[in-house]
Amino acid sequence: MRAFPPERIVCLTEETVETLYLLGEEDRIVGVSGYAVRPKRVRKEKPRVSAFTSADIPKILALSPDLVLTFSDLQADIAAELIRAGVTVVAYNQRDVAGILAMIRHLGTMVGQAQQAEKLADRFERGLSEIAAGPVRHPRIRVYFEEWDTPMISGIKWVSELIEIAGGIDVFPACADEPAATNRIVSSEQVIEAAPDLILASWCGKKVRAEKIASRAGWEAIPAVRHGRIIEIKSPLILQPGPAALTDGLDAIVAAIAECHQADT
Repeated sequence: MRAFPPERIVCLTEETVETLYLLGEEDRIVGVSGYAVRPKRVRKEKPRVSAFTSADIPKILALSPDLVLTFSDLQADIAAELIRAGVTVVAYNQRDVAGILAMIRHLGTMVGQAQQAEKLADRFERGLSEIAAGPVRHPRIRVYFEEWDTPMISGIKWVSELIEIAGGIDVFPACADEPAATNRIVSSEQVIEAAPDLILASWCGKKVRAEKIASRAGWEAIPAVRHGRIIEIKSPLILQPGPAALTDGLDAIVAAIAECHQADT
């Protein structure tokens, strides 16, 4: 790292972009992922240098970054190429709510805003605790979260935890413990047997087709399908392990579960 705190940061995923903006450190960002949409002004303010599993390495190097932030093994090849080019890379790999909060605190410390990051993480923790401590309607709504459709992939750990915080039950909690998407593939028969009351779907990079889900063979027996409870949550709100998931993503889950309870009364 040529400077500390780093003065020129490239963020190759959304959550570090949003975190730096929330910390008031957006001026340090010189390049972002094409998927970065929070806050809205980022699309006008920062050059886009990557997708998720691919990046414009020459464009990144031309920005002379002090630091590049990546996420997960899916960006390992990008990280390796940048490291070989002499760039300092920090790779986050948070897969649960605790990891998201730790990322916020760590990133804040790296940019000289440890105190502000602590306040931000504490604020999120209080919000989660308040929702979790609220009155829970019984029986709890059984939720199947679909992260991808072909193959069908169930929700990752932070999504499962947010469903529980919101007052629901993740029908595939064991799958949620698996960090790799390939280990969270579920069969149509498993979903039918799980009989979720609510289906939440977020297909990263493409619009959810509720009618396509409902038309799957045998799914008419699933309570969620029978009662028309298939709800899309936009991927920037729930599939990025950062502030959005802990706020607007959680709110969307809470609203969907509340809608189910209201329909049952």
